[in-house]
Amino acid sequence: MQVDYQQLNGIALAYLGDAVYEPFIRQHLIESGYTKATKLHHHATHYVSAKAQAALIERMQAEEVLTPTEVDVFKRGRNAKSHTSAKHTDVLTYRISTGFEAVFGYLQLTQQTDRIAELAQWCIKQVDEGRVSSVK
Repeated sequence: MQVDYQQLNGIALAYLGDAVYEPFIRQHLIESGYTKATKLHHHATHYVSAKAQAALIERMQAEEVLTPTEVDVFKRGRNAKSHTSAKHTDVLTYRISTGFEAVFGYLQLTQQTDRIAELAQWCIKQVDEGRVSSVK
């Protein structure tokens, strides 16, 4: 069955995108030598928290890393009406991070695996080099 990503709402794209992005982070952390669950979880938040994802997508836009279609998908995810609330951040940051995840969901549905890896590695590099912060 072919899924038309244009018919999916931003929340559905973000739901998938969250699952697509996180394995890159988990593998990176393990390859970096983190093996204890508490350390893995603590360090993962620097990459996957709403604040980190919002900072990453803002940097992507500033540096024009995203294609026009990816920007459109980000906006659809950001503007989607969510029935869940942010636990550790403000609503705007949460919505921006939802847009970030929507981009990865869109890329997965359109089978752009090279682009997923490229963006995930770009994000990892930004965090590792201290260019974005998970704390605002």
